[in-house]
Amino acid sequence: MSTATTTRESATTAAPRRHQPLRPQRVVLHAFLAAVALGWLFPVLWAVLTSLRSYQYTAENGYVSLGGWTLDNYVTAWRTAEFGKHFLNSAYITVPAVLLTLFLASCVAFVIARFSWKTNLVLLGLFTAANLLPQQALLIPLFRLFTQVPLPEFMSDSELLYDSYWGLILVNVAFQCGFCVFVLSNYMKALPRDLYEAAMVDGASIWRQYWQVTMPLCRPALAALATLEVTWIYNEFFWATVLMRTGDKFPVTSSLNNLRGEFFTDNNLVSAGSVLVAIPTLVIFFLLQRQFVRGLTLGASKG
Repeated sequence: MSTATTTRESATTAAPRRHQPLRPQRVVLHAFLAAVALGWLFPVLWAVLTSLRSYQYTAENGYVSLGGWTLDNYVTAWRTAEFGKHFLNSAYITVPAVLLTLFLASCVAFVIARFSWKTNLVLLGLFTAANLLPQQALLIPLFRLFTQVPLPEFMSDSELLYDSYWGLILVNVAFQCGFCVFVLSNYMKALPRDLYEAAMVDGASIWRQYWQVTMPLCRPALAALATLEVTWIYNEFFWATVLMRTGDKFPVTSSLNNLRGEFFTDNNLVSAGSVLVAIPTLVIFFLLQRQFVRGLTLGASKG
């Protein structure tokens, strides 16, 4: 009892911590970071503000004004662009593409990190170099290829790879695998090799070493990559516009074109549609935020 009392008295009588004086460099750094953050948030905040106002009010008073608040833009955008159907189309493309990308990339990364072959660097370079090619340069060859590759009728209404979900899934997997292989291979190389030696002593096959030893340890990296890949594939606009012709199959990003008029475009309505399209990626990011940060900071405290 006396020890607790002494501890409390010493805590109350202890001198308060002195705040360090703000240095000019620190003030400048904080001001710079605040300006950068505001610059990144300004388009989002402006889109939200515009989506909550009626076009009639902004046409009379200008966008640099306050008033005309309404939620009708969100209701109109949802009905006009048929977001309910196109959200499902995006899910049909995004979910298989992300899962297939992470699975194939993890297999290649495991081979590169686990085995010491002479072709490892060449293989890693080929996968990484694919990301350096501009996608527009491959437009004509891929378009011709997709219009000539047949598919069964139960897989595609057009009986071609063109105008099918499979085509968009394969394109996204092809362009995203390189980055995922690069990230996962570097992470797997940092894993202790004693784990694999112990697994081999226990009689574990290569598949078990990959699935039961490596993959559980790569969960933070996989979560970080999953967050990025969902964002990139979900927001993909170029290939969906080029390789699809049926409007009912378009993903939700391409359906934003339905909000544009032939002679007139309601910017308030387009802003409301853009906010609705951005909601799923924000939800996924906040759900995987902890794993995403852990994946980005892996190895920061090593050394």
